Amino acid sequence: MAAPRIPPIQSLLAFEAVARLRSVSLAAEELSVTPSAVSHRIRQLESQLGFKLFGRDFSPSDEGQRYLPSVRQGLKALQQIPRPDGPGLQSARLRLAVTPTFSRQILLPRLALFRHAYPEIELVMQVAIPLTNTKSEDADLEIRYGTGDYPGLEYRRILSDELTPVCSPEYLHEFGPFEGFDSAEDIRRARLIRSPLDPWSTWFEAHGIHLDEPRTGAQFNDVGLVLDAAAAGFGVALMRMKLGLTWLDSGRLLRLSPRTVPSPFHHYLCWKQGTMERWECAAFADWLFKALG
Repeated sequence: MAAPRIPPIQSLLAFEAVARLRSVSLAAEELSVTPSAVSHRIRQLESQLGFKLFGRDFSPSDEGQRYLPSVRQGLKALQQIPRPDGPGLQSARLRLAVTPTFSRQILLPRLALFRHAYPEIELVMQVAIPLTNTKSEDADLEIRYGTGDYPGLEYRRILSDELTPVCSPEYLHEFGPFEGFDSAEDIRRARLIRSPLDPWSTWFEAHGIHLDEPRTGAQFNDVGLVLDAAAAGFGVALMRMKLGLTWLDSGRLLRLSPRTVPSPFHHYLCWKQGTMERWECAAFADWLFKALG
């Protein structure tokens, strides 16, 4: 007599996630796959089991409700990895250095998914200063902002972005209009907010504007501060589209041009050789690559 076939682990994970979150899209985001992949895995599991797992509104069916505790118990048992110092999976501390605005706008909104996937990892975050690559303490992993030239480190690009000029509605009403902000005449009429994180020369060169990098005006070394200053009416800022989406969606900032230009700087995940041999570091890196991929 043939042994009963064990359902695929990916199908069991999809079933548990949908049952808990009551949403295929949320389950797909948590599992870092497409919603269609989640639906396919559910159908595959239903086909093997011979009954429907869900009714309306993604509520488990009677059969699914009876099957769910066994699935959760099995998944929990699989997470208990034997180690020399104990029978179960030991908690681990992961120290992460990350630039401020990337943390607030990109990482933190996604971290709940990581915490749910890896509750045994204690994440300790500290601030890293963009471009200078300085931090207050040693870190296991660093998210750096720059050109990717990091001697002595292994690294992988995790986020690139596009630049466009923005200002507050009040500033535009008082000093505008600006016709695309792609001429020297428009730019000379504006107060340019300066930042070494995204120099204005990137915008000038892309539009054939022969102007030097501004040497006067408000200057900030944090993307969030640059955008807050622009929203407060300090002048025109060069905004990174992905990091500045919150300011645009809220209406605090308005675009002055439909065009964007690539930023010469990117965000990288960096680590010392041998770091990825630690399971918690490898798990975070894999999760981050998928979350931002």
